[in-house]
Amino acid sequence: MNAFPYDAVAFDLDGTLFDAEEGIASSVCRAMESLGLPVPPEADLRELVGPPLRDSLRTLLKVPQEMVEPVMTAYHDVFRAEGMRRYAVYPHLRTVLRMLKDGGVHVGLATSKPRKMAEAILRLFALEDYFDRVAGEGMEEKQLGKAELIRRALPERYERAAMVGDRRFDMAGAREAGVDGIGAGWGCGTEEELVTAGATVVVPDTEALRALLCPGAQVPRGFFLSVEGPDGSGKTTQVDLLEKSLRQYGYSVLRTREPGGCPISEDIRRIILDTANADMCPECEALLYAASRAQHVAQVIRPAVERGMLVLCDRFVDSSVAYQGGGRGLGTEVVRQLNAPAVGDMMPDATLYLSIDHAAALRRRLRASEPDRLELEADDFHERVQHAYEKQIRDNRRRFLTVNADQSVDAVAHDALKAVLSRLLPQLKDKD
Repeated sequence: MNAFPYDAVAFDLDGTLFDAEEGIASSVCRAMESLGLPVPPEADLRELVGPPLRDSLRTLLKVPQEMVEPVMTAYHDVFRAEGMRRYAVYPHLRTVLRMLKDGGVHVGLATSKPRKMAEAILRLFALEDYFDRVAGEGMEEKQLGKAELIRRALPERYERAAMVGDRRFDMAGAREAGVDGIGAGWGCGTEEELVTAGATVVVPDTEALRALLCPGAQVPRGFFLSVEGPDGSGKTTQVDLLEKSLRQYGYSVLRTREPGGCPISEDIRRIILDTANADMCPECEALLYAASRAQHVAQVIRPAVERGMLVLCDRFVDSSVAYQGGGRGLGTEVVRQLNAPAVGDMMPDATLYLSIDHAAALRRRLRASEPDRLELEADDFHERVQHAYEKQIRDNRRRFLTVNADQSVDAVAHDALKAVLSRLLPQLKDKD
């Protein structure tokens, strides 16, 4: 086991684990609006993140005492329905939590939010399995206070413990509880605020937190996700949306594409797709794709996966098998063998395939912009491409995640994210 400096670590929720500002502020404003209460224009809504909300309603938003509880009730309704879905896990923290758990460190949560609500947020973002204990306030007005919440989040016995938080309440609570206070410099509090409140140390970002809490520990391998589909399947749009959603879940995403993804490979891309190169023979085309891929894997994909990142790649070797092996008629096995040195052991961990009839997809694509050299090919070429893709899916059912792309953009995005999360987070498989 790694010699981590702490055998128990408690985390704050809002502003420390999650970028919570939008979710909290929008829910508070909606709640006050529903009760006919104005939000003071001079109020800094960032200050809502961290302190007990009842206190902020009274002091920051000037809510009359008799209206505090009605606003709290309305807030909880709005927050459960939509506010917490606007949260985003800060980058790298999912990896930090995993490394702590793998290292045998007790991980707790100490939040001024109601415990059941905090647990619901952890479940929504599939973080609950990383926590040994969750300590939160009750729904009543009398509060436990941060120091007591920290004590409840920690185990009965420990050698050395720390509280990670972004506001003065967290650092003061850590000091009162007799544990180190680690100031989260990426959150809502300032370094001056954290130091003044007694922080043992302030770390500027989550990478620095990982170095502090898990010194010398190996970063877990990342994940390689490719996205495939015929021209016009909506790949670029769906990759945009998928990248945004995966970042919200706390994944450190490196987005790339093929052909391309690095300077040498991008130069090759321009040659491949240039409509002036209509005389390019199938063998040359296939070799250029493989050459581009070799550089891409060596320079971008492999290093990123080894650093623990989630690589999101718009097309990979399956495209070559489909387009050059099937469409060009070179043979799928020939193309696989041609790409073997380029790919090595870096096949995708999962491949999202956007399924749509090639003719419908191409009509959609041609309405959007000028076609490239491959998109100008005849219908029978694209039919062979589709059949080659379908055979790859049949032969690799474990790797491929197939989504119906002949739906609205939002419907496809919903299904795509659900499919990807089912592979990344198996516990979400049955959740909608």
